[in-house]
Amino acid sequence: MSFHPYSSEQEKLQRFLNSFATRSFRHIADGDYIAARLACRHELYPQFLWSSQQAIEKYLKAILLYNRVAAPKLGHRIDKALALFLALPLGARLSERTTGFLELIEDHGQVRYLDLPYTVSGHVLPELDLTVWELRRYCQVLDPERALSLEEKREVEEARQRVEASHEAPRHRFRLAGGMLEKVLDDPKHPSRAPLVWNNPCFGGRVRNVVKSKYHFHMQNPDLSIYPDMLDELGKYVHISHEKEWRTLLEGKVRQPA
Repeated sequence: MSFHPYSSEQEKLQRFLNSFATRSFRHIADGDYIAARLACRHELYPQFLWSSQQAIEKYLKAILLYNRVAAPKLGHRIDKALALFLALPLGARLSERTTGFLELIEDHGQVRYLDLPYTVSGHVLPELDLTVWELRRYCQVLDPERALSLEEKREVEEARQRVEASHEAPRHRFRLAGGMLEKVLDDPKHPSRAPLVWNNPCFGGRVRNVVKSKYHFHMQNPDLSIYPDMLDELGKYVHISHEKEWRTLLEGKVRQPA
């Protein structure tokens, strides 16, 4: 969206809120997405899950902020952020593959210390690509009521039309104005371009009817699931995530946390 001088403090506030959504959420999410692709390609699965979770979380938070949805206590809950997003009058459409990948990340995306069991199974890299592409289209101002000038109303209407047309057009043709991924794609010498476009069916300079996609399968259980009796001693030295669930497991009441 083009720059306009501020006519009031309220207008200035609204523009900086949008800028925060773009720079602090959407741009950082773009970097997390590229990092997730690199991690998956090199079979760094916990890093892949965490970077995917971070990207998706920030894309969703960007959408909510662009639409002024009050959600300061979301934390890392993708399911709650997704529900708020889908409740917006944007006519958002998500494929079954995307909703399935979102469920995977909601269940296993917060693996940072191998403190929970996790499983990665399937063609997860193109599923990540599709998920990011489908969500990211809505990471912009799409409500004409939030436009601050006649020019912006026109720009918002054009953006809405591009989103609607994206359902039928080749995915690589959809672009966000001022997007970080677009900047990377437009610079052949950018160091992040190669990991972004590698076997990517959604972001790149051409139609990809076929991409090479590896079937990944990997799972790990944390030491606490193997020897939960160390819970008390371990707790003297480190913070234990989901301690309540692990303690219940130790008492033999339920299965290990998931």
